[in-house]
Amino acid sequence: MSKRFVPLTVAVLFGVLSQGCEWIKNGFKVGPNYSPAPVPLANNWIDYQTPAATEPATQAATQPATQPTATNLATWWTVFNDPVLNSLMHDAYAQSLTLRAAGERIAAARANRDIAIGNLFPQTQQAAGAYTWNKSSEDTHFHNKDQWFQDSNVGLNFGWEIDFWGRYRRSLESSDASLDASIADYDNVMVILLSDVATNYVQYRTYQERLALAHQNVEIQRQAYELAQHNFNAGATTERDVQQARQAYEQTRALIPQFELGIRQANNAICVLLGIPVQDLSSRLGDAGIPAAPVEVAIGIPADLLRRRPDVREAERLAAAQSALIGVQEAALYPHFFINGTIGVNADSFHEMFHTPGSMAGGFGPSFQWDILNYGRLENAVTSQQAIFREFILRFQQTVLIANQEAEDAITSFAKSKEQADLESLSVAAAQRTVQITYDQYRHGAIDFTPVFIFETTLTQQQDSLAVTRGNIVLSVVNLYRSLGGGWEARLQPEGIVGPPTTAPSIERVHTGPEGLLMPTTTKPATNPS
Repeated sequence: MSKRFVPLTVAVLFGVLSQGCEWIKNGFKVGPNYSPAPVPLANNWIDYQTPAATEPATQAATQPATQPTATNLATWWTVFNDPVLNSLMHDAYAQSLTLRAAGERIAAARANRDIAIGNLFPQTQQAAGAYTWNKSSEDTHFHNKDQWFQDSNVGLNFGWEIDFWGRYRRSLESSDASLDASIADYDNVMVILLSDVATNYVQYRTYQERLALAHQNVEIQRQAYELAQHNFNAGATTERDVQQARQAYEQTRALIPQFELGIRQANNAICVLLGIPVQDLSSRLGDAGIPAAPVEVAIGIPADLLRRRPDVREAERLAAAQSALIGVQEAALYPHFFINGTIGVNADSFHEMFHTPGSMAGGFGPSFQWDILNYGRLENAVTSQQAIFREFILRFQQTVLIANQEAEDAITSFAKSKEQADLESLSVAAAQRTVQITYDQYRHGAIDFTPVFIFETTLTQQQDSLAVTRGNIVLSVVNLYRSLGGGWEARLQPEGIVGPPTTAPSIERVHTGPEGLLMPTTTKPATNPS
């Protein structure tokens, strides 16, 4: 062996011995091989036995034939059987600017992955050329009488760092995981978008119902106010009755601007979610009332969160990407091996440059670089990447805990809101009868206006509370499907979201990555169909 290869051989042997079997086991790559961290999940939901929640496999059999089932989480909003909501979901998917931005993040992640792939090949591939016209100094000892001379050269240079320690392959692993995370981010944006559309739509309907009830009670209380005024003018009662009647009347009227404001704000929010300028949607939305909530919903088991929730998958993929960066940084501890070469033509004048083979020049050979005496900088850089990885693992586990909490909260809210609505319905029925009785008694002079005032005010409050609770039942269903990560699968279905999404972003399958995630081959921004 030539003496010039001795340092190179020693460096290689040192690296192999320091890594040992682990380097070979990892596919000739330094750094840890990623494996998903354990996550704390219960076997069942706290309220899994509530009649309002069922397992997906049993729901279709237990529900009436006329009741939509929720087994297809991809299009969960169809359980409300509301054509207006269906059309809003379709338009939001096709036109949302937020969703387009998430699609562009996928495109950027895919480009970064392609860059990582390119680093596996010769990293330096350059064509270079130069032509100079030079003048030598007249005062030098070696002065040539020809003061002006030319220098021309054209050549190709290349350099290839051999991925001996797996630095570039680890970088590709990180890029793959980051691409997976960007897809999960897109899906998470989609889940949030669709649930936000449904939430604002339900709020719009709820405010509509509260406004209608307010107008209804204003009319009833106006009649009571006019009756009290008539009795006062006839001397049959005191002014207190008139003022009490007016107080109830004006107090209910004051609710109308509040509810109109709520309708307008929900309208404006829907416009933004649809990716259109704010405009009046009243003609499109109409007045269909609060959507009917399903009798029961399919929730599955807590472990389904790991499959359904895109934010959980995103957190896990980000941890995987960071794990690979540990190997990238650890490779800096060892020597880097290169194969370099150059070939070209060089001459004193341009017309002589291509007189080959005399003008040809070049070189080829291996080399290595090794950062030594780095005063612990490289070791600490590895330690830093390891700490960041542990942070990502903790974030992932925390994301799972929060997802579990949100699902539990939504399940409880759905069940308890239904109970509350049943009791409030009985209360409203009793209040309506009480108002009717007291009004008749007042009209016949049996009582003063105070009971009428009290029970009219109570009825208004209880009717409004019931409308809010009915809206909360539907909102709890929306929040439940959101907490379960429903909606993103719609982009994988041929029919899309309530009809072919011909204008929606597309993500096509090229291969299945870790955890069954799709690796996109194309993304294109949506176009406004109008």
